[in-house]
Amino acid sequence: MAQNFAHGNYSHTQRKVRKGAGGRTPRDRARRELSQNFLVDRHAVETLVEAARPAGLVIEPGAGAGVLTMALARAGAEVVGYEIDPLLVAGLRARTDLKIVKGDFTRARPPDRPFAVVGSIPYSITSKIVDWCLNAQRLTSATLVTQLEYARKRSGDFGRWSLVTVKSWPWFRWEILGRIDRESFRPVPSVDSAILRIERRSTPLVGDAAAWEELVELGFSGVGGSLYASLSRRYGEAGEAFDRARVARDVVVAFVHPDQWISLFTSLHRGEQR
Repeated sequence: MAQNFAHGNYSHTQRKVRKGAGGRTPRDRARRELSQNFLVDRHAVETLVEAARPAGLVIEPGAGAGVLTMALARAGAEVVGYEIDPLLVAGLRARTDLKIVKGDFTRARPPDRPFAVVGSIPYSITSKIVDWCLNAQRLTSATLVTQLEYARKRSGDFGRWSLVTVKSWPWFRWEILGRIDRESFRPVPSVDSAILRIERRSTPLVGDAAAWEELVELGFSGVGGSLYASLSRRYGEAGEAFDRARVARDVVVAFVHPDQWISLFTSLHRGEQR
């Protein structure tokens, strides 16, 4: 159970009823629409900061009440917080001299110098935030609190691998660095969360990004019922490449590890160049 709440107890918003308002106050409805579940447990915040290893410029999407914002600043980072809720922006600006930007993080232009993203992000726009991070050329890492299921799917923790993870694998590592109980948030969400870290590799694992994307998209097309059947449509007899990568010819695409994809790509494109 969460203890040492840094910013009050928001649980009253889950039970406060106002007649004629559908059981929720206007502030409750705003929190629901903005997917606001604030990380308030100090231990969880410290765990997130430790996982992020903040240094230099750090951008925080969804600064909320500022608990994580100020923890990142105390750790020595140059923090820029983004928050779309004007009431929260006003409160943060009144309490700190850190840079707080009122607006939608996913519409922001990425910095033109190296930076990291750290945040306990709104669940409803997790995919948009992750896509923004993956497309930001100077991003070094993204350490994000997401729904546990999302983090497990993207990191391969279920023993399966998603298209997003495989497509970005030559440039980014994906891993879970901790689980956060739902009681660490106010209001309390219905599911647990996890710390998902996406870290840019110092050297990409493939050189031809367009060819890699073509291979992965074809592999995930689902035509033929297996990865081998899908790739054989483009690469002819791919058996030798599958043998090198130790991938069975009847395996479904989701169960192929990203490192095996790298092996397949290397073998198939070496064959094309002969």
